[in-house]
Amino acid sequence: MFIKNAWYVAATSEEIAEKPLARTVCNQKLVFFRNVAGKVTALEDFCPHRGAPLSLGFVRDGNIVCGYHGLAISDQGKCAGMPGQRVGGFPSIKRFAVEEKYGFIWLWAADAETADVSKLPVLTWADSDNWAYGGGLYHIGCDYRLMIDNLMDLTHETYVHSSSIGQPEIEDAPPQTVVEGDMVVTSRHMHNIAPPPFWANALRLNELDPTALCDRWQICRFTPPSHVMIEVGVAYAGRGGYEADDAIKASSVVVDFITPETDSSIWYFWGMARKFKVNDAALTATIREGQGRIFAEDQEMLESQQRNLLANPERKLLKLNIDSGGVQARKVIDRLIAAETK
Repeated sequence: MFIKNAWYVAATSEEIAEKPLARTVCNQKLVFFRNVAGKVTALEDFCPHRGAPLSLGFVRDGNIVCGYHGLAISDQGKCAGMPGQRVGGFPSIKRFAVEEKYGFIWLWAADAETADVSKLPVLTWADSDNWAYGGGLYHIGCDYRLMIDNLMDLTHETYVHSSSIGQPEIEDAPPQTVVEGDMVVTSRHMHNIAPPPFWANALRLNELDPTALCDRWQICRFTPPSHVMIEVGVAYAGRGGYEADDAIKASSVVVDFITPETDSSIWYFWGMARKFKVNDAALTATIREGQGRIFAEDQEMLESQQRNLLANPERKLLKLNIDSGGVQARKVIDRLIAAETK
């Protein structure tokens, strides 16, 4: 089950160029393309003539042309022409509301007429020259809620990411979880510790001492339908921690847009926004590469977990104090889905 009255990241802007893009979101097969004005359109990926996927066709004069028999469909979902045929009486296909913002293509999963642009998230880092961003996309075979669980409980870093961002001190710092309306915030602060390899390198890249003892923080914020923003970083120990001056810390926002594809697969748009050396493109690429390796480790674990759960549907899972962020996020999801289905 998915929240429908919400915006999901369906693609990045650069993914939709001359050719149509096929993508399934919330179990709905879609085709994305640009009209003559360059505006992105999303239609159901279904030709009303013989049911072929429109995504196997091509774009011509702002219409998408079916690659089977040449039926052209406009950006409004209406049949616009076909060789040797009159198409005025052909049925239209469903159109979905989309918005292009922050370099992403946002899809409203419910009926287009209900789309509420005011519900698009505000990404301050994406609108500011004081931040740099680099990211990527993974297709992962797991329930979207498993990824939310993963991101709201970073205890797993000690084990899954032991060579990069994990360290034993994470387990020694109990997380604190609060619910603020539809937002769930789980935070963890560590003090006077050695930075793990990823953060030691970040300090070095920010021209700071990578061997210095540090205070470290992880602040995970879940917002519906399935977004998690995580403020992370390290600062010289005893100098203010999270509130420390930018000159003595390396910090960033880990960006996680988790878009359900099916009940057991997701499109995972990941990235990192940072406030230091924002004009250094090589640094952005280096961080992106390192972050990509970290998320690849999550992928292996999550897909294995999904297979186990599907093979053992009767098994009940334990809920510990470290799971509070994910548990509360699921409660928000369940409440909003229930409200939509009344």
